[in-house]
Amino acid sequence: MFRTVLCTALLAAGSPLAAQAPVTSGKQPFTVERSWEIQRIGNPTISPDGSKIIAPVTRIVMAEDKGYTDLWMWNRDGSEQRAFTTHVSNEGAPAFSPDGRFIAFTAQREDDKAPQLYVMPVDGGEARRLTTLATGVQSPKWFADGSRIAFVSRVFADLPLAEQGKRLDERAASKMTGRVWSAGPVTAWDQFLDERQFHVFAVAAAGGEVQALTQPTGLELPRSAVQGTDGLFAISPDGKELAFVADSNPARETSNNDVFTVAVGGKDATNLTQANLAGDGNPLYSPDGRTLSFVQQRIKGFYNDKARLMLRNRSNGETRELYADWDRNADGLVWAQDSKRLYGAIDDAGTVRVYELPVNGAPRGVTGEASFNGLALAKDGTLVGLRQTFIEPPTLVRINARNGEATKLSTINDALLANTDFGTYESVTYKGANGADIQMWVNYPPGFDKSKKYPFFMLIHGGPHNAITNGMAFRWNAQVFGSWGYVTAWPNFHGSSGFGQAFSDSINPEWAEKPYQDVIKAADWFASQSWIDKDRMVAGGGSYGGYLTSVILGREHPFRALVAHAAVYNLYTQYAADFSAEMPRFGGFWEEGNEAVLRRNSPHFDAANFKTPTLVVHGQTDLRVPVNHGLELYQTLLMKGVPSRFVYFPNENHWVLKPQNSVFWYQQVQKWFEEQNAPKTN
Repeated sequence: MFRTVLCTALLAAGSPLAAQAPVTSGKQPFTVERSWEIQRIGNPTISPDGSKIIAPVTRIVMAEDKGYTDLWMWNRDGSEQRAFTTHVSNEGAPAFSPDGRFIAFTAQREDDKAPQLYVMPVDGGEARRLTTLATGVQSPKWFADGSRIAFVSRVFADLPLAEQGKRLDERAASKMTGRVWSAGPVTAWDQFLDERQFHVFAVAAAGGEVQALTQPTGLELPRSAVQGTDGLFAISPDGKELAFVADSNPARETSNNDVFTVAVGGKDATNLTQANLAGDGNPLYSPDGRTLSFVQQRIKGFYNDKARLMLRNRSNGETRELYADWDRNADGLVWAQDSKRLYGAIDDAGTVRVYELPVNGAPRGVTGEASFNGLALAKDGTLVGLRQTFIEPPTLVRINARNGEATKLSTINDALLANTDFGTYESVTYKGANGADIQMWVNYPPGFDKSKKYPFFMLIHGGPHNAITNGMAFRWNAQVFGSWGYVTAWPNFHGSSGFGQAFSDSINPEWAEKPYQDVIKAADWFASQSWIDKDRMVAGGGSYGGYLTSVILGREHPFRALVAHAAVYNLYTQYAADFSAEMPRFGGFWEEGNEAVLRRNSPHFDAANFKTPTLVVHGQTDLRVPVNHGLELYQTLLMKGVPSRFVYFPNENHWVLKPQNSVFWYQQVQKWFEEQNAPKTN
């Protein structure tokens, strides 16, 4: 089965350049400015007895172009919702102590040079700072007896912790800025990596000396894990063992992340997954301490290879795969207190569903159409998480693990949402490449009327091996485009996740052909609808979506204008990307047969066919798709005489994340489409 997401929006009748859809109920349209008014709830954690839930909540102050994050507390029964912290600093990564009396969290307060570890009583009082590390703290996790807290810091392995700040200060002050590498990775997402390593440490809950847990092993957590380290280590319930993820391959041009264990305070680590040459990760101990679960992939170099749920018996070392025939990725996992089952947030055919995963039995889907993530489970079985749909932002809910019924707990956005004019959505299926069924989400704006005609915006997702699920994205938001008057569509073309291993891997190494066909056939489906103005169809996407937009630019298509954001335009120069420091799955471009593959799939080879007006967008600090791609594409369009425009952000990376830049991005896209979609003149 295949998936595509379609979003539809309304254009004011009789006004081809209408700036927004008509408001149907006296409510406010869902503009980009309004989207930034939504307070954004992060992943929750729950007290051991299940009575209280805490999560970070971020509110945006547009005038300051920044967000402020506080910790909020909820009662399980929904009887109370309050800010737990109100300090001017941002707080994050909350974790309940095992006895439920304290919250550990990270914050950068007063004279902190980097985020530090703090502990605060649940019933209120002053927060105590436990660390003063110049390299900062992230991913705090309590030992089960409450005596210590483990965390991660990125440190210079050759220096004591007390001397880390001196080297950082010296480098910041130095007039010499050269750096040298003799191995990869060189970059990760939006930063050049130095020799610092991610390591796990521990500190007493009362404060004191910090203990190194992984450094004595000579291993480090994956160096490119700059977006988060939560899933890279776990502590056994008895506090005697640490499981962690590290690269076991010393070669410069390849890596192999394995799961290791080491006695807390020890030096000799054991590689539990040495026989597997692909990636292993996300170790979790069962509450009874008898089992260590982890996730394993088998195809080296394929990031969306099936993530298999593995269970290791800690007493005898026997390891088995759960559900070998289950064609889904194990993700978002938490153990139940009885150690007889896990729960997961599983990417499943256009929705992220909660699944029950029994140790003995078969996977069982718990929830339905809405998407859920950020699961947290108490000892008494209370399960909470974040629910969202295309028209509901992440909302804290309590989930009935038997029937999937969700009870809303957070109400911080209710007033805003109640006064916002949202549309509706449904799932549609059409025939894509090779006659395959492609599932689509269709979003209809408020007041949608099939007797009228609407312009159409085809949204092309990135990845390519992920999918658009039923959730509210704050970038490329279908409801925002709907407020302009556009019907929009997200095709989850061949290669998308959540529809099985064969479908996900069906575009490798031929990235272009099947997704191109799927997008064109989706456009044909819309053009055949009586309520679509087929003369006003546009398309665009970012990352791989920008790549596929560039492919479309050089081929036959029905679109009047395009937007290529962070587009992979030239597969040769993509060797500068952050993930390109090791040998690709299908070999280098210089190997026999690969030149023909690149010629079929690299958009720049079809530049002779470029004729569609294209808006090119790129950020300077994007190292996933370096900025040269945007410049190459834009300047090729200029030389070809194709109407084009280049929007450049000197302080954005792969995504446009700053509030005012985000508003500007949407404004530029809207302006581009209004100009290109103006009525044709004879």
